[in-house]
Amino acid sequence: MTVRDLATDHLQEVDQRHLLHPLHNAAHKARILVRGQGALMWDADGKEYIDGLSGLWNVHVGHGRRELAAAAQEQMSTLAFASNYVGQSNRPAIELAERLADMAYPNLNTTFFTSGGAESNESAFKTVRYYWRRKGKPDKIKIISRQHGYHGVTMAAMSATGLPNYHPMFGPLVPGFIQTAAPFAYRNPDVDAAAELEKTILAEGTETIAALIAEPVQGAGGVIVPPDDYFPRVREICDRHGVLFIADEVITGFGRTGKTFALEHWGVQPDIMSFAKGITSGYVPLGGIMVSDDVADVIRSGSGANAWMHAYTYSGHPTACAVGLANLDVIARERLVEKAAETGGYLQKKMKELEELPNADGARGLGMMGAIELVADKSTRQGFPAERGVSTKALALAAERGLITRQRHYGAGEMIMVAPPLVTTREQVDRMVSILADTIQEAVAATA
Repeated sequence: MTVRDLATDHLQEVDQRHLLHPLHNAAHKARILVRGQGALMWDADGKEYIDGLSGLWNVHVGHGRRELAAAAQEQMSTLAFASNYVGQSNRPAIELAERLADMAYPNLNTTFFTSGGAESNESAFKTVRYYWRRKGKPDKIKIISRQHGYHGVTMAAMSATGLPNYHPMFGPLVPGFIQTAAPFAYRNPDVDAAAELEKTILAEGTETIAALIAEPVQGAGGVIVPPDDYFPRVREICDRHGVLFIADEVITGFGRTGKTFALEHWGVQPDIMSFAKGITSGYVPLGGIMVSDDVADVIRSGSGANAWMHAYTYSGHPTACAVGLANLDVIARERLVEKAAETGGYLQKKMKELEELPNADGARGLGMMGAIELVADKSTRQGFPAERGVSTKALALAAERGLITRQRHYGAGEMIMVAPPLVTTREQVDRMVSILADTIQEAVAATA
């Protein structure tokens, strides 16, 4: 008997014996998902769910896209893999790099491919250090990141991640990573995060700071949307103090916010952009960084001992790049960026309506990503004690009613986040928000 033949309870037992999960917790039994179509998924028992987080913020074009499977099959049948190390290349990697140059910020025209977001940010960190060393400023090695930011959980990426629950069992953190404030109007309305960034740069010494890394909209940290003047000020501060700006668009890229890339909302360009997730809609692993023409020139002029000695086996993987091209074709053909703006506006309206509940507040979002705070007292914005487990219960109840999404705990409270596929219909948005409305208040009562 194979795993495919086992009943759900047996699959769960095999899972617990043989598989380590990301963020592993032995107390959790796995939900065994077996099929998806559009914004819907089904488990091994045939139960239907709305995919309220696009898998993990990444299934932009929805599940069941046969054209992406066909692109992978065709490429695998032609040339499954070839190293993309210097001196060798492949057609899909070249074509995808050219496509990205046409899509991205005007100053970004050169791509290095990785397998995912954490690899992309690790690549960005190494690149900014390389850049400043080549510029004759080897002391510029520090990376500033922001509270609530998520940049991955490999060692350097984890050290940049501003969510402390990822740190305790893996410390000490990598030296040279500094945290500064992020704009979070609901919890910290009086904090001027751009001014705090400049204070951090000056306190550490401009001669030591290599780069700032920031998500345009913080995703895993709670769908935190900045005020409109924040990123223009950040760009000016970085320029004035000689600090490179890395935009982590792993979650926000390829239409999630209603723009192809999220900094377009504020008319700002980064020096380096990390991407992943939406580039293939999660169908195969692929990520990368795009670098400014200035950074690219520095890399291309290096040789010998000054060469950019950075690499991954699967950089420019031909099958992954072929799927990426097919995925971008779908996004363009079906106008999914525009659809994300249109349906996203409706999603934001419906999430705002949740504030009518006595224990829901602080609705926020941009495009097809949103969050709602769970509060014990709206007048003080006081959250529930973490040990009460209100959001955990709410997610469990939501899953029973056919919605899979994600929660977030932090010092002052907790929230529920949503980021459905860009193909999600208004009717599915209505169903998703209706489930949340029912389960939030039921969870509050059940955990009292």
